[in-house]
Amino acid sequence: MYELATKIKSISADFEKIIESINLPKKEERLKELEARSTDPNLWDDQENARSVMQELGGLKDEISQITNLKEEIEIVKSLVGDEKEASNLEKEIQRIEKEITSFKLKTYLSGPYDAKNAIMGIHAGQGGTEAMDWASMLLRMYLRYAEKKGWRTEILDETKGEEAGIKGITFRVVGNNAYGYLKGEVGTHRLVRQSPFNADKLRQTSFALVEAMPELENVDLPDIEIKDEDLEWQFFRAGSQGGQNVNKVSTAVRLIHNPSGLVVTAQTERFQEQNRKIALNLLRARLWARALEEAKATKKSIKGEYRPASWGTQIRSYVLHPYKMVKDLRTGVETSNTEAVLGGELDEFIQAELKLAK
Repeated sequence: MYELATKIKSISADFEKIIESINLPKKEERLKELEARSTDPNLWDDQENARSVMQELGGLKDEISQITNLKEEIEIVKSLVGDEKEASNLEKEIQRIEKEITSFKLKTYLSGPYDAKNAIMGIHAGQGGTEAMDWASMLLRMYLRYAEKKGWRTEILDETKGEEAGIKGITFRVVGNNAYGYLKGEVGTHRLVRQSPFNADKLRQTSFALVEAMPELENVDLPDIEIKDEDLEWQFFRAGSQGGQNVNKVSTAVRLIHNPSGLVVTAQTERFQEQNRKIALNLLRARLWARALEEAKATKKSIKGEYRPASWGTQIRSYVLHPYKMVKDLRTGVETSNTEAVLGGELDEFIQAELKLAK
């Protein structure tokens, strides 16, 4: 029992330090401010702003509730230490609390200015034809499953499907508190080694796909980046993927060209042109932010870990399915032989290690 008492005392002290580091009083003050704004009858006049307010409000409520619950659980365990009949149960409870605190501690690593934002993710098949396009679709499924496990919502913004299978490229939005903070470390090249399902001889094949992650930004987030109407060229066409008969008859898909930078973005998954226009502007804003950071080396150094350009030269993780099974992160050294779990969205171990490394 002495060991259990010592352990829970140590856990309690560590948890108090974590609470101190996240400045709980400031979060509670922010919660009151957001709750007041949420009752404003004019809040939903600006739906984009309203959704942002409600998302932040929900995230803060969950975080503060988690702190309160953990505090209560720790106090209950403390009160039961000394009861021999509860020894086995207490040991299990302490292990569970430790796991929850470890998970909660990760939030202290999400201190970047945009970490709390939604994420805009992109996946692009590398060279290798159908094999690479299939690998891109496998990565898409992996991230969608990861988001689902986190309780986040996802939306496909733009998609180019492969001729035979898979996807050439896809852009999707991940809506959830701290989505960008958790996903920003996934940027770079992902390598797959397996027996090809598209080859009769089942030869060993290596495929590559590029993953990019950007925060979903609003105008107020980018005071130094101005998007002028006269710099934009809009093109409209019929979407070729989703939307049924409507998109086949009406030019709802949008291509937006930003003339000063040469950046081109497309959005075609919504049924109405105006919705796709808003999505395209959001994508452009995120890409202009990414380009600005890429060009400003001094800025990149000052916000270490906030953005790393997605390029084919930055291989971050290897997934081997043949002749043995292993997923290995080349930055952190984390590896596992449970490839099925990883490709099914079990990414916490990899993401946690990367957050700690970036910190």
